[in-house]
Amino acid sequence: MAIKVGMVSLGCAKNQVDGEMLMASLKNAGFELCDDAALADVAIVNTCGFIDSAKQESIDEILELATLKKEGRIKKIVVTGCLAERYREEIHKELPEVDGVFGIGANADIAACIESAMNDFTESFPEKSKMPLCGERELSTPSYFAYIKIAEGCDNKCTYCAIPMIRGGYRSRTMESIEEEARGLVENGAKELILIAQDTTRYGIDLYGEYSLAKLMRRLCKIDGLKWLRVLYCYPDALTDELLETMAEEEKIVKYIDLPLQHASARVLKRMNRTGDRESLTALMKKIREKIPGVTLRTTLITGFPGETEEEFTELAEFVKDIEFERLGCFAYSQEEGTSAALMPDQIDDEVKNHRAEIIMESQMSIMDRLGEKQVGRDITVLTEGFDRYAECWFGRSAMDAPDIDGKVFFSAETKPYYGEMVTVHVDEAIDGDLFGTRV
Repeated sequence: MAIKVGMVSLGCAKNQVDGEMLMASLKNAGFELCDDAALADVAIVNTCGFIDSAKQESIDEILELATLKKEGRIKKIVVTGCLAERYREEIHKELPEVDGVFGIGANADIAACIESAMNDFTESFPEKSKMPLCGERELSTPSYFAYIKIAEGCDNKCTYCAIPMIRGGYRSRTMESIEEEARGLVENGAKELILIAQDTTRYGIDLYGEYSLAKLMRRLCKIDGLKWLRVLYCYPDALTDELLETMAEEEKIVKYIDLPLQHASARVLKRMNRTGDRESLTALMKKIREKIPGVTLRTTLITGFPGETEEEFTELAEFVKDIEFERLGCFAYSQEEGTSAALMPDQIDDEVKNHRAEIIMESQMSIMDRLGEKQVGRDITVLTEGFDRYAECWFGRSAMDAPDIDGKVFFSAETKPYYGEMVTVHVDEAIDGDLFGTRV
């Protein structure tokens, strides 16, 4: 009888794609896939190890499954992903309930790893470069949208970030392999494809000797049946004019740029090993908005970086108010071992870091309320995602919203839409960052 495997995948969309490839490998090797890890013989926790809160979520999930293992409901617990790669020795020592710990390089041979873990505790940490860049996937997203990982690893060496240490150097996929995967996803019903990597703007620099994201996106826009093409995790230094022009000209590319800036103070950015200052970043935002009319700008910021003064925090808060980002997330700095920022003097108290993040988010909510009001009275295209039984209405996302990180559009409809259908919604009101309307 086939061994049943189930997965809990945590963290970012990049890790989610890795998990989908793992599950496809196991299915091809004869394992039976189970939607609920709690009902499987082997529960895989595909972990995130990026910041403290994500690490804690991974540990809590392992402990929850350990209770089920103790009760005899599951047989084995296997840990993959970033936490496994980053804390090789510690996981088995601190969590003896775990039966297998496999680094990202072991993803290519996951079936053999799990078969070994069925007999005795097993760990495997091949070179990171052995991790496959692409392959078959068992999609965990609804068929109407999918992520495509265009590169692995990172070379940016931001001082607060453990990703280069965990994932290794930057490796791009070929355009041919990305296009082939994209065509298959669209044939399978995907209306929206979302390009992801640790830094999408550097795509192709290692393979083709130049920034190639714009060329890749133009190529993908030729796929019949594709409605929306979205790109996440852009880096301000590598945002070329060619890319902005491509985004403005190609109808299928949603006018949405996710640009994690992290800060606006020149001194803080320098300590982060990033370039720019408030003046140059303000000019860049102005340039983007001029080149792509109606663009949705999304960013993420860090408060409480070591040595961040009250003046530097105030500069960041004023920058947020001045720019009026359509979408924004702010996180308190997480002191990550193995990074150079963790060893910097002037570490800031957790209470102060968190309070500063709250101030930024409160400011952003009032900005989003104002921007939401501007949408009232307009007709927008919405990708239908489901029906809310409590609100008794449908919901979905507009081009202004990426899955899981942004808001929703709720709408009533006399004609019942199907999941994945693109409908026109007349916006009647905006509440707490979400839009409410009626299907036209």
